Amino acid sequence: MGRIAVTDGMSDVAVSMLKNAGHEVVLRHHEKGEIANGSLAAFDAVVIRSATKLFAEEIMASVRVDGGIRFIGRAGVGVDNIDIEAATEHGVVVCNTPGASTRSVVEITIAHLLASTRHITTADRSLRDGQWAKKHLRGTEIGGKRLGLIGFGRIARGVSEIATAFGMEVHAYDPYVSSSDVGVTMHDDVDEVFRNCTHVSIHCNLTEETRHLVNSDRISMMPGIGADGTECGNHIVSCARGGIVDEAAAAEALRAGQLSSLALDVFEIEPLGESQLLSHNSFHGSPHIAASTSEAQARVGTEMATLLIEFFETGKPSTALN
Repeated sequence: MGRIAVTDGMSDVAVSMLKNAGHEVVLRHHEKGEIANGSLAAFDAVVIRSATKLFAEEIMASVRVDGGIRFIGRAGVGVDNIDIEAATEHGVVVCNTPGASTRSVVEITIAHLLASTRHITTADRSLRDGQWAKKHLRGTEIGGKRLGLIGFGRIARGVSEIATAFGMEVHAYDPYVSSSDVGVTMHDDVDEVFRNCTHVSIHCNLTEETRHLVNSDRISMMPGIGADGTECGNHIVSCARGGIVDEAAAAEALRAGQLSSLALDVFEIEPLGESQLLSHNSFHGSPHIAASTSEAQARVGTEMATLLIEFFETGKPSTALN
């Protein structure tokens, strides 16, 4: 039987799966200071989401010669809040659930894109302020425009499929993908995506290489005129990871009119406090909710529970990241 700490929540179905398999599940959030003082060392495994960070210090404090955690489960896709190298050094297996939230993130990406180009959030704000701003809210269609995808994994491919159905011409950059879907133009240089596309959506991990990948130089490369000849402006959406978009540079581009809209579900500092972005009508955001659907959370939980059961039975799930 394993003792499992769940720090950021888990579905009831997943908890039942684990308990039925004979494991003890403790649902309680552990603060950074608690973890650094060894609060997880009494467990065999820990399941986290984005709120809990397990870097070298926390991992070292969570393992012991006679026990401690041997499994870190990331209930979600991104693992930038886990030091995988440190985990490997201490013999801790790391797993994530990359496919569980794909559909939800695809849908919110398209939702943000449409909200941007049709001024939906601006229209709602003006209505609430008692204004009938019909003459000032003319939008543009996404059909006939070029959509650039930075990263071309599961989510980007799902976005590509829907964007294509809307009539968009899809371009992509991903140095780790050698081939693309039919109808997608792959580029060897990320700058070429920005030079060709009026609409850009971010789908890569946050690394030192991708930090502030979307910056003033690249925003200034965007053409502003769609492939169909429409003056549609430039639009950026990111539901990937905070820090890939340079928020200060994006705010300045909004002020200067180089960027027509910016939609973010993720931010450099979360929770978002004071931000110059909030003063721009052409910005709209959401509080890191891309994977927050009932369906995704159910899939994330059951997939993680399955990985945990496999770990306790075999010692290492086949989809482990290390």
